[in-house]
This record gives sequence, structure tokens and C-alpha cells, in this order.
Amino acid sequence: MILYLASITVLQGADNQPPPEEVESLRGAAPVGEVPAAPDLKKYPKEQVPMDLQFVGQPPLIPHSIRGYQITANSNKCLTCHAWENAASTGAPRIGISHFRDRDGKVLADVSPSRYFCTQCHVPQANAKPLVPNTYQPVESLKKP
Repeated sequence: MILYLASITVLQGADNQPPPEEVESLRGAAPVGEVPAAPDLKKYPKEQVPMDLQFVGQPPLIPHSIRGYQITANSNKCLTCHAWENAASTGAPRIGISHFRDRDGKVLADVSPSRYFCTQCHVPQANAKPLVPNTYQPVESLKKP
């Protein structure tokens, strides 16, 4: 009897609930089973001024196109300019010292395997429209005057 009364109370409460908000998918109006057309590729300028960092520890964005750059277990096009031995002659920023430590903090003579695939963290910067509204503000100490 108590179980019956509890279930009636729960069911009556369910009738008084407002309808759920409509949730809009980032894929637009395409039904779940349908594959929408791929968006246009972003156009990255050949070179641009690097964007300011937004939070401490943020991987810097890549201020140039990397289309066609090969990053495999045997080859990393980024190191052509950003390796310590090449950065001075190319004018590119050097790889951060953090990239020469393994997960236990041991200093390595070469780039750590966990940091070798640059695009795991670094992405090309583009003037892309946000997918959703965003009110994020950068860390105060990183803001430029």
C-alpha cells in the first residue's frame, strides 16, 4: 500500500513539470543517423602575429598554416624550425624546456616522446566564430595593458 501511494505521488509530480528546454545540436538540424556535409576548411594566413595566451600553461597557438606538415614517428616538420639547434637561424620560437622532460620529470637529451606530436596540444590559430556563446576572460596577469 505504501509503495502504491508513493508511486501515485511521484506520477502526480511528473505531470506538473515544465516541458524540457529544446537542445540545439552543434551539427544543426541534421538527424542523428544522417551525416551532414563537412564544413569548409578554415583559411589560415601564411603568417600572422601570435595571439596572446589566455591562461597559465596554455600551449601557444601556431601563427601559420601547417597544411602539408608531416608529423609521424619518423619525421616532424615542426622541428625543422623550432628545434633548439634551428630556432636561431630560422627566427622561430624554440621548443619549451618542458618538452625535454619525461612524465617523471627526468631531463632528456631530445624531445620527450609524449611531447613529440605537436598538434596534440598546439593548433593553428584562426579567426573562427565561437560554436557556442562564451564569456571567458583571460587570467588578469596575462592581460595586455
